[in-house]
Amino acid sequence: FQVKSENRKTIWNTEEVPEGSEFDDTWDPREQPEYQILFKQCVGTEDVFFGMSRKDPSTACCEDMVIKIKLPETKYADITLDIQDKVLDLRTPKKKLLLHLPYCVDSKNGKARFLSEEETLEVTLRVSRKFDFINFL
Repeated sequence: FQVKSENRKTIWNTEEVPEGSEFDDTWDPREQPEYQILFKQCVGTEDVFFGMSRKDPSTACCEDMVIKIKLPETKYADITLDIQDKVLDLRTPKKKLLLHLPYCVDSKNGKARFLSEEETLEVTLRVSRKFDFINFL
């Protein structure tokens, strides 16, 4: 049995470390805020009334993921948000949220807005799945 290793002092390969584990901070005393994940899809009359496309109400047919995060007593300037393909990392002085997303997203083209009246951060991310170009043309 022979192990191929580039560096003999390496404990593990980078492929063995799960994505987002660099954000895990078990000793952080900040509490996790309330959040909900919603899904959006673009439909027209041909979808709703005639059923001409292959879309159905399931999350597999949704194009966008919307994450609503309750942040009471928080100012917009205090929010730090980092989005990777499968991880959302949010930090404020009082709250911390590390969320492993149910689908891969386009981390470069998301939108976030802070609704100060509702004290909610709304993050909209485009879901990126393989073969969507075949399913949703």
